Amino acid sequence: MTLALFITILMTVAAAATPLLIAALGELVVEKSGVLNLGVEGMMLIGAVTGFAVASVTGVPAVGAVAAMGAGALAASIFAVLTLSLMANQVATGLALTIFGTGVSALLGAPYVGITTTPLGPVFPDALASDPIWRILFGHSPLVYVGLLLTLGVWWFLKHSRPGLILRAVGESDSAAHSIGYPVLKIRYLAVLFGGAMAGLGGCYYSLVLTPMWAERLTAGRGWIAIALVVFASWRPGRVLAGAYLFGAVITLELQAKAAGLNFFAPELLASLPYLATVLVLAIISAGRRGAGTAAPACLGQPFRASA
Repeated sequence: MTLALFITILMTVAAAATPLLIAALGELVVEKSGVLNLGVEGMMLIGAVTGFAVASVTGVPAVGAVAAMGAGALAASIFAVLTLSLMANQVATGLALTIFGTGVSALLGAPYVGITTTPLGPVFPDALASDPIWRILFGHSPLVYVGLLLTLGVWWFLKHSRPGLILRAVGESDSAAHSIGYPVLKIRYLAVLFGGAMAGLGGCYYSLVLTPMWAERLTAGRGWIAIALVVFASWRPGRVLAGAYLFGAVITLELQAKAAGLNFFAPELLASLPYLATVLVLAIISAGRRGAGTAAPACLGQPFRASA
């Protein structure tokens, strides 16, 4: 393997892992608060189409990324109102949000199909970003660095900050947190909005960096992988980072096999590799530990009813 090919593979792994990492970190914070939102795929699609549309109109990809975060948070607010205020079933509402996001993104994105826009470029000088060696560190999209910093920030927030401790307490025992005066619903609302913003940001990575264009169902089910990553990582940010890059490597394997013309595998099999890996990882976790969900927050998915 030549050095150039090795560097290209590493760059491709980082590119494939970043949207999974960002969306999974957002979902991790949501689940740490005791809320299960299965609508990540729908929020990613809404973020992807919004980011692309705004970037196309304004000509500024960074503005599109910010708009994608806002759109993802707005979609998450619908889920929050239904599940936290109206106490609808979280699983059913999350699935409905994915269906809603898929349909809305297709409708809003219809005028933009086949159109390209200016992608988010490197943040470092071209002399570093284009150098054959240094581009491993300096040639990535800004969102790659955002994902790494976000991992560190979420880890610090949950482990070393007082608000993070309160959020974890709400996820472990909402009634106990409520009894000592913590606003459980407010905390969960904020967590859900943050998760939506991160899903939107992860979604716009596809339309503003990888393509950069819009196509219906652009995220191709990656939101489900992001949800599985949270379980795979046992709700730990560092493991989410490792898992995202592991799945990024699996996705890269598919792309490299196609590029090399390895026809002894059916194309459909190669395309299914990330999802087969998701099922395999979850099966190994379930078989290897009694009750793989023991690391999950105790109140995950349970509605909160404030007592007098």
